[in-house]
Amino acid sequence: MAAEQISFRKSSRVGIIGAGISGIAAAKQLSHHNPVVLEATDSIGGVWKHCSFASTRLQTPRCDFEFSDYPWPERDNSSFPTYLEILEYLHGYATHFDVLKYVRFNSKVVEIRYVGEGQATDSDAPGEFGPLLSGHPVWEVAVETYPSKTVEWYEFELLVVCIGKYGDVPRMPVFPPNKGQDIYSGKVMHTIEYSKLDKEAARELLKGKKVAVVGYKKSAIDLATECAEANQGEDGQPCTMVIRTLHWTVPAYWIWGLPFFLFYSTRSSQFLHQRPNQGLLRNLICPLLSPLRKAVSKFIESYLVRKLPLVKYGLKPDHPFEEDYASCQMAILPENFFSEADKGKIMFKTTPKWWFWNKGLEFEDNTKLEADVVILATGFDGKKKIQDLLPRPFSSLVVDSSGVMPLYRGTIHPLIPNMAFVGYIESVSNLHTAEIRCKWLSRLADEVFKLPSIERMLEQTGEEMEIMKKTTRFYKRHCISTFSINHSDEICEEMGWKSWRKNNWLLEAFAPYSSQDYGEEK
Repeated sequence: MAAEQISFRKSSRVGIIGAGISGIAAAKQLSHHNPVVLEATDSIGGVWKHCSFASTRLQTPRCDFEFSDYPWPERDNSSFPTYLEILEYLHGYATHFDVLKYVRFNSKVVEIRYVGEGQATDSDAPGEFGPLLSGHPVWEVAVETYPSKTVEWYEFELLVVCIGKYGDVPRMPVFPPNKGQDIYSGKVMHTIEYSKLDKEAARELLKGKKVAVVGYKKSAIDLATECAEANQGEDGQPCTMVIRTLHWTVPAYWIWGLPFFLFYSTRSSQFLHQRPNQGLLRNLICPLLSPLRKAVSKFIESYLVRKLPLVKYGLKPDHPFEEDYASCQMAILPENFFSEADKGKIMFKTTPKWWFWNKGLEFEDNTKLEADVVILATGFDGKKKIQDLLPRPFSSLVVDSSGVMPLYRGTIHPLIPNMAFVGYIESVSNLHTAEIRCKWLSRLADEVFKLPSIERMLEQTGEEMEIMKKTTRFYKRHCISTFSINHSDEICEEMGWKSWRKNNWLLEAFAPYSSQDYGEEK
């Protein structure tokens, strides 16, 4: 960093990195501390702004994706909001609560330094975490502003990392020698590059081309549908999805009457998680609910196989439905996905291994696929994204022995002082998950309550990870969908709120929960 580029230091009690959903929620809840929100781009919205396609829509009804104090204008509208509608909603929220005044756009964090007092980084450290706002700077943050390229230094007592798991750092496949994309004569891009294309450029890229989409999650499914729609007519080419791991998909209309959603999102299912203050009732109910959960999963699997041509196209996963739901990997199908497949516009190739040859892709069974364009819907490396941001030794603490970031209440890393992470864990509604943790974080910063010892926090994160491992083989995604209410219960109790949020026990046991149930207590 050249000395002539560096500007003076600016001090503030709270710094927030990122102005996506988590960042603006954190800014709103911490607004009484006049936070500084550092956003690398020129707009709020995060992945909804920078990683969306023309066809990208929300995967849940809008009433299940809203802030507790800012309902959608038409919250009962049965259509799934487009990414543009979501951005409009987020801008409305930020404007309504005057959050934008805290955001410094085109401000990219390029370096972070720890300048606080030393804190143990040993996993057996039994000490206290300490207050989030200590009265003196703990973190120095270098910020490069665009377009001047000037580097400004900031000092913060508390740093809230809201960069999420997606975007910025694409996960790229690794190939054997002489089988990588350098030997391929066509065009290769990751979905993050595709998302930067406007509608006309995207159509031009796909139209009349032999396109291979690698992946089978939401981005890959949406992209394959866009490819099929761009290649209508006699001269249109089919799009081929190259799939390494199959996951369950459901039709969009199911979201409004899903039996599994009622089962997993009501309090009755939460007794599957260990609650020390409800041990007797848990012991009575768990033996009944565990088989019931498996039965519901089996029922959903048989229904999907009957209603969707999963067997016809070789798309039936070999693992239970509940594992995909528990790991937030279930994808909602675009309405015309299988109709395009029936017309021959979307084809499928399931293979554990693939690599490039000069005209396309080659597979483990020695077959080949010609392709003019290969689009990698291979996801993002959220762990590396955070590791690259943090200084040593904290960057080495991002992943523990289980392969997951140990976050107490999904927010505090017990071994990283005066820092919080919001938006890293996933759930059925990431917006609600982020908002309630921001409420908790604000009260923690104001010392309304205290954290347990570092040792106890590490024990609890380890216990939660063991539960995740028993729920799904894909536990490293750090998804809490099947016990999100339990998480919310514990967060409420720690803040001094009532954990049971509805008016009577019948609604508590059987009515679905939403963000509206977690409004501020008077």
